[in-house]
Amino acid sequence: MKAAIFVMVLFLFGCSSDQNAQMGAAPPPSLPVWEIKQGSEVTYQEYPASIDGIVNIEIRPQVEGILDQVLVDEGAFVQKGQALFKINDRPYREQLNASRASLNAAEGAVENAQLEVEKLKPLVENHVVSDFQIKSARAAYRVALGNLEQAKANVAAAKINLGYTVITAPVSGYIGRLQKKQGSLLSPSDMQPLTQLSDVHEMHAYFSIGESDFVTFKAQYPGATLKQKLNNMPPVSLILSDQSTYPFEGKVDMVDGQFDKNTGAITLRASFPNKEGLLRAGNTGRVKLALQHSNALIVPQSATIEIQDKIFVYALGDSNKVNKKPISVIGKSGPNYIISEGLKSGDKIVYKGIEHLQEDQVIKPEPLKPEDRKLTALN
Repeated sequence: MKAAIFVMVLFLFGCSSDQNAQMGAAPPPSLPVWEIKQGSEVTYQEYPASIDGIVNIEIRPQVEGILDQVLVDEGAFVQKGQALFKINDRPYREQLNASRASLNAAEGAVENAQLEVEKLKPLVENHVVSDFQIKSARAAYRVALGNLEQAKANVAAAKINLGYTVITAPVSGYIGRLQKKQGSLLSPSDMQPLTQLSDVHEMHAYFSIGESDFVTFKAQYPGATLKQKLNNMPPVSLILSDQSTYPFEGKVDMVDGQFDKNTGAITLRASFPNKEGLLRAGNTGRVKLALQHSNALIVPQSATIEIQDKIFVYALGDSNKVNKKPISVIGKSGPNYIISEGLKSGDKIVYKGIEHLQEDQVIKPEPLKPEDRKLTALN
């Protein structure tokens, strides 16, 4: 009797265990799956840039003297040829007057020497005086002519120095800080300039890229020479220090002749129009370059997980098992990564819900929903 009861208990326990096992075996999760495809994508690289005007000039005096007048204010826009500073010109006017007096004396000496030659010429012809006297007179005439030319040069130099007492703008642009005040003694040997003048109707943004980026940069665009490649390059953008984008696009128009030995980078220049004067010399920003990737492998960022500075995806394998694979990211395009290694076209990866997946776990793959396709910019 006891044996029968024991057998019945074991039977009931076994049925209960089978039922619980069947109830506890959860079905595989249904997760959306993305198929890796090749396509043409554009990525953007940003490089720190320093901004200068097309011309930056130090304004310095070319003659010594007392600064009489400051004719502009700091930050003012001036036109080419506009007077900026006035140096006391009295000493230079007196030099000009003295030079003109010397010129008059030299002209009189020439006339006198010429008269002497004309007086002696018939006397020599009639053998009244010797040839020596007329030769001496002609030599004196040539000396007088030389003195005349020197006097003319002195007058011209005095006029130039007098003209230097008014310092004018060599180009149109904006005035910087004024380093000298009225009454200061100026000299061409001064260490500090009077001010700086920046022509900013066009701005140059200088930035540096590494050697590997430069190789990629050259391979992007058609052309046999670097100049042709620059001509075929699309416009670039400028990101300002407040993270806003400068409203006008620029053009890369210069590549330095050599790499910097210390940094291993090469300098490029992008030129931007600045008719509205929004940019000034000394501004900083970032030049944004577009890089075209043909036959690129695209992976949504939402389908990746980062572990210890490495990026992984869960690839779908045989029997719908997933395997964690590392990928090599070479850029970003919107919500997607562009990769170079780890996957190939046609591979499938889990698009969403990867946080709780485990190696070799079985899933039930599902196609992407329309809203997911829209988020990843799929057509």
